[in-house]
Amino acid sequence: MIVVRITMNVVPEKQKELVQTLLSMIEPTGKEAGCLSYDVFCDMEDKNRLILLEEWETREDLDDHIRSHRFSVLLGSAPLLCDPPEIQINSVSKSEGMEAIDAARDKRS
Repeated sequence: MIVVRITMNVVPEKQKELVQTLLSMIEPTGKEAGCLSYDVFCDMEDKNRLILLEEWETREDLDDHIRSHRFSVLLGSAPLLCDPPEIQINSVSKSEGMEAIDAARDKRS
């Protein structure tokens, strides 16, 4: 699995415009091949700091998305930002759930 985190600091008077752009991308991007999730979050302490969090099945799926028109729209929103977006692409080799929490808490007892 590939996890992408894009952090954007938006120009305050452009915040609504960027949020609308990002929200319009959620549903269609979520239908792209290999997209596991695609969500936008707002920092609770700074409403002008937005985080786009994406999960993809494979790097190839992500690369197809990066070459897409939708990603071009995202790149085109750069003038709405105070500075360039911070982009992190992480490959996840193992994913765990509640069983990991239960196991760790059982060891403590």
